[in-house]
Amino acid sequence: MARLFKRIRARFGISAPKVTVRTHVGWYWRWLGIIVTLAIFVGAAAWLYDAGRRFAGFDRRETEEELARLRASVAKLEKETSRLRAIADASESRLKIEQSAQAQLEVQAKTLEAQNTRLKEDLAFFENLTPTTSRLSIHRFRVDPDVLPGEYRYRLLVLQGGRRDREFRGSLQLVISLQENGRNATLSVPDQASARDSAYSLRFKYFQRVEGTFRIPGNARLVGVQARVLEEGSIQARANQSFSPPLGGKEG
Repeated sequence: MARLFKRIRARFGISAPKVTVRTHVGWYWRWLGIIVTLAIFVGAAAWLYDAGRRFAGFDRRETEEELARLRASVAKLEKETSRLRAIADASESRLKIEQSAQAQLEVQAKTLEAQNTRLKEDLAFFENLTPTTSRLSIHRFRVDPDVLPGEYRYRLLVLQGGRRDREFRGSLQLVISLQENGRNATLSVPDQASARDSAYSLRFKYFQRVEGTFRIPGNARLVGVQARVLEEGSIQARANQSFSPPLGGKEG
């Protein structure tokens, strides 16, 4: 009996073991609490990081605003660069056009100057011409080397004197004297194949200026050229004149 009493006393008495009573909490509430706690820590860390950058002189908002301003400035500069490039291209095109036009004007000016010189020479020639001549004649005949090797340019003036009540019709013939491989040779221009070429036709009442080119073989040397004026339907020359190039002149 005494032993039973001791057991009851030891179990329920002052010296009995302590029992802790806890309230049961669901697992989902525990996870929710953990997530909320982590969110608070993350937010606090972000706030501390941002506050630290502001304290150190770095403001993200100001930086983004500055970046936006820089992007706007870059876009504006690119637009201005494109506009200036377009203006430069247009100016370059205008400059090329102006240079081309200037070159053409220079060529035209030289051509007009040459024509003016020839007109002055013609005027001086006609002023000094004796009006009593009554025959067909060749004046101011000359032959000069042209641009290409073996090519020559000839110029002459055919004049009809006396009564000019009818139009002269005929053709021009050039008889070219050459030295080729140490031998003398003769070349007629135009040849039979191009005898009807309009470049050699003559048709005038008072006078006609004739100008053209001819070529000789590359290994030949020009000795002289005789110009002949043939009347239509005749093989006899109505007028002729010879030209001899100066010694030491350009060879073909």
